[in-house]
Amino acid sequence: MASNWQERRVVLTGLGVVTPLGNDLDTFWKNLVSGQCGIDRITLFDSTGFDTQIAGEVKGLDTAPAFPSPKDVRRADRYAQFGVYAGWLAMKDTGADFERLNRDEIGVIIGSGIGGLETTTSQLKILLERGPGRISPFMIPMLISNIASGLFSMYQNFRGPNFATCSACATANHAIGEAWRTIKMGEAVMMFAGGAEAAVLPIGIGGFCAMRAMSTRNDDPKTASRPFDRDRDGFVMGEGAGVVVLEELEHAKKRGAKIYCEVTGYGNTADAYHLTSPSPDGEGASRCMKMALRNGGLNITDITYINAHGTSTPQGDICETQAIKAVFGDYAKKLAVSSTKGATGHMLGAAGAVEMTACAMAIKHGIVPPTINIQNQDPACDLDYVANTAREMNVNAIVNNSFGFGGHNASITAKKFVG
Repeated sequence: MASNWQERRVVLTGLGVVTPLGNDLDTFWKNLVSGQCGIDRITLFDSTGFDTQIAGEVKGLDTAPAFPSPKDVRRADRYAQFGVYAGWLAMKDTGADFERLNRDEIGVIIGSGIGGLETTTSQLKILLERGPGRISPFMIPMLISNIASGLFSMYQNFRGPNFATCSACATANHAIGEAWRTIKMGEAVMMFAGGAEAAVLPIGIGGFCAMRAMSTRNDDPKTASRPFDRDRDGFVMGEGAGVVVLEELEHAKKRGAKIYCEVTGYGNTADAYHLTSPSPDGEGASRCMKMALRNGGLNITDITYINAHGTSTPQGDICETQAIKAVFGDYAKKLAVSSTKGATGHMLGAAGAVEMTACAMAIKHGIVPPTINIQNQDPACDLDYVANTAREMNVNAIVNNSFGFGGHNASITAKKFVG
């Protein structure tokens, strides 16, 4: 491996997703570019009485193949099951013979914005109804936000750097960025990075309803999440996981890996402004994108596509549009910008990794996924959002944005791999 961190190049060699659009890469991508929507009425619980009764749910998934035994599946919260399964899919997608690799040099960073909410609520019910003596001894390891990362490393005996990020909706992008940094610094040659979330529960939906952050377009679930549309009324929650594999270039070349793209830069800033609202004019987000471009050695004119955070919230979409224009100036009008959250819902701590997967596939296939449900574009959101229909185009380099409650901002840049 090269001795200087600046000389170490990091490539993306594996993808794994669990989403409301499908539980494997091919199904997810096919449904995404064809403009399908994974949002519908909630089936995981009776949502009668909730202001929001719609979500993007993961359906038809058997996570057992990714676990050592059925007992281990039962001892994992739903969010952790998603994370471990997405990691297992990404592992298979690498095509690597892991028996021939040094697992001391393979690490895992799988985060979660909320963690094991299902476990927390079920065990609280047991405490209140049956007393403290009936609480499960597995409650704490099931609910903590780092356990998906820990479980996956244990099951695969990956002994490199291992931790979890927790920065609300920026969680997965922070995981990818820190994995990139870890490889650049020579502390690992391969990193599994991403996020997992499963908050479609009464307490999760109820909490966001209390904030009045979510759409209440219950009579039309498929068009409820509508980033950059004039009539958007809030985000729609999604669940699932995304895990991507980052690898040091020489290590990847030595084993003959397929390479989706080169991950070039990472931006990480704070708004230091408000509990839930973005800073005015997207100031923190613009600094974040500038940092990612600078770290990646990219000029603004190198970028052809931005996967926007684009949550379908009234204020957030405008602030991100302003941030993009602040960074790219007049060139912003020439960029393809899209949000995939109209299709998946907002997958919270998993969003960044699922969207990084979309970026990698856009680079590989030369197709930008659409922002669905733009019926009347907001005049305050005046960029090219690839409305409603995917676009075939050369995708040279991308920016992937994720911004979270607490003022957390994370941007990733990547470009076509050139040997």
